[in-house]
Amino acid sequence: MKKIMVVFLMFCVGFTYAQNEKNPKIEKKGNLTLVTYYHDNGAVEQTGMFNEIGKLHGEWTSYDLEGNKVTVGTYDSGKKVGKWFFWEGDSLKEVDYIDSKIVNVNKWNNKTKVAISNK
Repeated sequence: MKKIMVVFLMFCVGFTYAQNEKNPKIEKKGNLTLVTYYHDNGAVEQTGMFNEIGKLHGEWTSYDLEGNKVTVGTYDSGKKVGKWFFWEGDSLKEVDYIDSKIVNVNKWNNKTKVAISNK
């Protein structure tokens, strides 16, 4: 039953992106399935993995049309966990998740001092 659900999920996701004429690349890695989705221009849109029951798992990374990183985050069996990073123009937002719930948000821009010297 689990395998049927995984195949169905992959088919649904693949069908959605196939309409854009860029099929996802799918690779089996043990119990995980690595998937790469593409923008219409052929640039990578996002990469990540699904676990054996078809839930998002491990690190996922999203890119804009020019190939710039937009989001990096981690899933644990479909739930957002740990630090997620979101790039928006010249700013970076760090969001901490526990069990898909936001517990902390930090935002930096080019004018924000991240570290200060002791001198």
